[in-house]
Amino acid sequence: MNSARRQATRQKLFQAAVTLIAEQGFSATTVDEIAERAGVAKGTVYYNFASKNELFEELLRHGVGLLTASLREAGAGVTARGGSHVDAIDAMIRAGLAFIAEYPSFTQLYVAELWRTNRAWQDTLMVLRKEAVAVVEQTLHDAVTAGELSDEIDVPLTAAALFGMVLVAALDWLSFQPERSIDDVHAALSRLLQGRVAGHART
Repeated sequence: MNSARRQATRQKLFQAAVTLIAEQGFSATTVDEIAERAGVAKGTVYYNFASKNELFEELLRHGVGLLTASLREAGAGVTARGGSHVDAIDAMIRAGLAFIAEYPSFTQLYVAELWRTNRAWQDTLMVLRKEAVAVVEQTLHDAVTAGELSDEIDVPLTAAALFGMVLVAALDWLSFQPERSIDDVHAALSRLLQGRVAGHART
């Protein structure tokens, strides 16, 4: 099997697996079901992955890798055009929303797995999460250094909070407020980032 064909097959397996596991859970999902949903023979699954566990771990690597690259590219695009570091973070928020809108099943699965500490791939998941959050964290550091943000902020915690905010807000949007546009949701989160949510006290 040539490289391009194998990559296409792996992509089909990823898509089938993430949909099934999001629908019925990891334990209840069988290799037979993944193969059937992907439209390939069962042996093809084992040709590409040694086990269901390996398939799932690679699925996590693939999905979080796409998210991390999306965040990095969004931020770099803004700074390349001369935008501020805060603007770069704002672009990452939108990129995160767009990614989750494109891959909602994967995001639901990813968030669920963050809470399960007894999985064989837990260490891998923590490394992947750290890599994604590190993109936001570095840009926050740059914003503090440039004087765009206060040096009193807890950068690691703030980065994790922003990352989590996008995940939860996007899932809430898609699950309970699907009629809202991505522009509307992004604008709401952008106001939080820009500190424009305080009102004027009534006297």
